[in-house]
Amino acid sequence: MIGSGIYLLPATLAPLGANAMIGWGVTIVGAMALAFVFARLAAKLPCAGGPYAFADAAFGPTIGFAVAWSYWILVWAGNGALAIAVVSALSVPFPMLAGGTPAFATALLLIWAAVAVNIRGVALAGRIQLITAVLKLAPLVAVILLALWLLARDGATAIAANPAVPISANAVAGAVALTFWGFLGVESATVPADKVRNAARTVPLVTLLGTALTGAVYVLVAGSVALMLPASVTAASPAPLADFLGRSWGSGAQAIVALFAAISALGTLNGFVLLQGEMPWAMARGGVFPAWFGKESRRGTPARAHLVSGVLVTIVMALNYTGSTGALFAEIATISLAAGMLAYFVSALAALKLLAGDRAVQLAAIVSAGFVLWMVYGLGLHANLWGLGLLALGLPMFLWVRRNP
Repeated sequence: MIGSGIYLLPATLAPLGANAMIGWGVTIVGAMALAFVFARLAAKLPCAGGPYAFADAAFGPTIGFAVAWSYWILVWAGNGALAIAVVSALSVPFPMLAGGTPAFATALLLIWAAVAVNIRGVALAGRIQLITAVLKLAPLVAVILLALWLLARDGATAIAANPAVPISANAVAGAVALTFWGFLGVESATVPADKVRNAARTVPLVTLLGTALTGAVYVLVAGSVALMLPASVTAASPAPLADFLGRSWGSGAQAIVALFAAISALGTLNGFVLLQGEMPWAMARGGVFPAWFGKESRRGTPARAHLVSGVLVTIVMALNYTGSTGALFAEIATISLAAGMLAYFVSALAALKLLAGDRAVQLAAIVSAGFVLWMVYGLGLHANLWGLGLLALGLPMFLWVRRNP
């Protein structure tokens, strides 16, 4: 979960002022409710597919297909935003990547490199994930420690004099829609559950602990930047965490932190590329996607699904490219979220049906469903129209599979 969001979202959220921190709080509550729902569902159904498997078990193959298609779009389209986040961070030590063709080409290169790694095998992808997971936390811990030290040394004078921004429901909803980007992956452990030892215990445990730890890190880091860095500086920065540390430790530290941010987003990209192959593979094995996607390479990986997903994210990035990495990140991130909301909403409804006797899950599912609907509102018309369009593309595929089982 900790990838590009915490490194780039402070810049996107800076104009919202206090609405952004309220949005983080609401999102953490919603993300924990979703994590609890996914944890209980995974304990009951520890099988491949995650949201798809839960929807299929609760409502049958038609709804299962719709959820799987929604989640697949969320993953492969979101991978475009992750690749852009890597490039945005790299633009600090390498200014030529701040925009234009070099930035776009580098983002595509990163996507296809991650595809190649995951086609080669889960073991290699897992080793890369472990390394990036350790490295990504270093600059986040540095931000928290620096903020605490500045507060202890300077007291209230360490807080930036940012202009007050009125608090409104619309602004908070917009913040929630953006901050949830940082929690994408709350369900990810449930997708390859068939490859996890003792999945009925392990998957729920890591889902809940991972979400709680992520929320704590986000609040501390985002709060530090929002309080101590001028909003105008944050909003204009391609790497706000690097700028925050650079103000105290110099430009050398700024470049180093930017490299860590790139590594963090790259690790998340690697993990989500794994999912973009696993989801259509699970759908094909479940009979709701063409059997062609269920064929594995000699290394036991869904190479065909990886290649198709790579082509699709390349197309969406090209259609939304404007020359600015910041604008492209926001565009692709909101589009992928809009397309994927169906998967989260139906998973909450699946918990209501499959775990009807569990009152705690019922409450968490109701909170989750309401949270998702609010996010849909906050994403805005443009992103939701794009999301509906991408979801509609699944209808011909579904009809074709029904006629050619």
